[in-house]
Amino acid sequence: MTAELVRGQNHPLPGNRLEIRVSAGTPVVAAVTLGDEHGRAVGPDGADATAGREWLAHPGAPQLPGVEVPRQAAAEHRLAVDLGAMPQQVHRVHILLALPAGRVGAPANFGAAPAPHVAVTTPDGTAIAGCTLTGLGSETALLAVELYRRQGAWKVRAVGQGYDGGLPALLLDQGVPDARTVADEIHEAVDREQSRSVDAPVPPAAPAAVPAPGAPGEPARSGPVDYRHPRRRTAAQDAQDAQAPASPAPPQPPAASAPAAQPAPAAAPTGPPAPVAGDAGGWSMEERLHNQIWGMFEDLARTVAAYRSAEDFAQSRYDQELDALLADPRTRGGAQAEAARDQAMTKRVALIDQARAVLDRDLAQLAAEAEVVDPALPPAFAGWENPAWHAYEVPRRPAIAVRLGGLTVPEAPELDIPLLVRLPLERGLWVDSAEDRGKALEVAVAIAARLTACHPAGGFAMQALDPAGSASGALAPLYAGGALVLPPPAAGAAGVSEVLGRLTARVDLLHMAMRGGAADALPPGFDQAEQLLIVNEFPYGFDDRAVNQLRYLADEGPAAGVHLLLVADRDDASAYGPVLDPLWRSMLRLTPLPSDHLADPWVGHAWTYEPALVPPGSQVVAQVLHKLAAARPAYGM
Repeated sequence: MTAELVRGQNHPLPGNRLEIRVSAGTPVVAAVTLGDEHGRAVGPDGADATAGREWLAHPGAPQLPGVEVPRQAAAEHRLAVDLGAMPQQVHRVHILLALPAGRVGAPANFGAAPAPHVAVTTPDGTAIAGCTLTGLGSETALLAVELYRRQGAWKVRAVGQGYDGGLPALLLDQGVPDARTVADEIHEAVDREQSRSVDAPVPPAAPAAVPAPGAPGEPARSGPVDYRHPRRRTAAQDAQDAQAPASPAPPQPPAASAPAAQPAPAAAPTGPPAPVAGDAGGWSMEERLHNQIWGMFEDLARTVAAYRSAEDFAQSRYDQELDALLADPRTRGGAQAEAARDQAMTKRVALIDQARAVLDRDLAQLAAEAEVVDPALPPAFAGWENPAWHAYEVPRRPAIAVRLGGLTVPEAPELDIPLLVRLPLERGLWVDSAEDRGKALEVAVAIAARLTACHPAGGFAMQALDPAGSASGALAPLYAGGALVLPPPAAGAAGVSEVLGRLTARVDLLHMAMRGGAADALPPGFDQAEQLLIVNEFPYGFDDRAVNQLRYLADEGPAAGVHLLLVADRDDASAYGPVLDPLWRSMLRLTPLPSDHLADPWVGHAWTYEPALVPPGSQVVAQVLHKLAAARPAYGM
């Protein structure tokens, strides 16, 4: 199975003879440097700066020991690498890509071109690993991937480090001496090879060239596609646009040769730009959507807080003016007093209306952004009713975050912001069962199923504590389909003690391994999957020792991959007094019914939380768990 890497991720290489396949969508120049342990270009017998140029393979000098690169700029490249032929002092092989200089019609930078994809394969084309280098902007050269030697074995790492200074900056960073001169030699070699190639015949010009139309409702397109994000601007572009009106108009052709008059272009629309899904920073679309959702949360919190502050100020000023009127006997009554009261009320209403107009404007922009973001959400971020779940595929790696519900404010109840928490969970979850025990169990099962679906097959395990046996019906969906090989829920005080003792020993073992730097030296057959403990009807079946073990798991478990999901009523545990206060405070508390108990310390108001429940009659959880069960044999389970 091919490993799709993200920036910084590595993967072992099974052999020495490899092929690096580059697909860029636009002509690029490929080069390779051989480096030492620190990545600096090395020379014969370990010489460094003086001989660094001799350890650079490029179109003008395409061969090095164990490496051969193409001589021309092209959209598709195949680089031959033989790691077994590398000199002993070579520890790193860097694959470099650059846009050719001065090429007519070529994109100005990688941000205006398709994201390059680099694949490492065997000579017969069997894929080993690949990476798509997204998030590029003004860079014109980049270090794509590196092959590096570690303890006698070779690995590949996705890098994707771009350079605004182009090829000279990249070569200088690689330790190549006289980097600018070398970069000019590379571009000259590319131009020389390009001039030797035979151009394709140019077809006769048509009487009137008509650009191909786009999709219905879209303007016709001509010329290369600009892949840069429409809302991402650099300071240099903003400065250039600001100076554009002062530029002299281009000279007009003579009247005799002037083409037919074209209609004047429509004026640029005013107002905020149209929202775009994924319009945030991040290495992947999943991370960009996560950051965008939190940006929407912050924007909504800020604009609502500003409106409430303006409303409070308007009311406070109105009260002060009325107090001043009533404090003076001369202005306490009569027509003059009535006029003063009306004037104060008019100013209060005007301030609130002005603040409401700003709020409505911001809410409209956020609603438009939510309309484009919601269809683009991956299943981990989407509600159970979202069609994304019907296209669910078992992930190859855990999601970066998971949705626990939605957040709204009274000023905009129709605007639902997903409540996302990062994975792995940093603290446990407490579902309050005080109002509705059955609904609280339903929420817990929906969260557990979602956590399972956000991990690869076999990457997530569960155990339930149900001392009284009252949750067997609610937990049944998690046992159906075979997605999870779950032991039966532990019943009674003995079952509670056995499960808590086993998980406590697991956390102790993992912490000792991590402190000793031996996290990879765990016993054979040790299950390294993330563990979730569902506790129902706490503290029934718990003694003092079990309560202390639960507190220990809440504090130390997340760092060792053991997480808690409690379904309990705080009042039921009141007999323990302050002993449970740290546990209560350390966990994220959720309610099975919509409630405004989630406080926002940033702006000081509460959010209304609504849990992410499965729609009545929906079989989406069963379908998702069935797909997970079908994927288990592929992972040897």
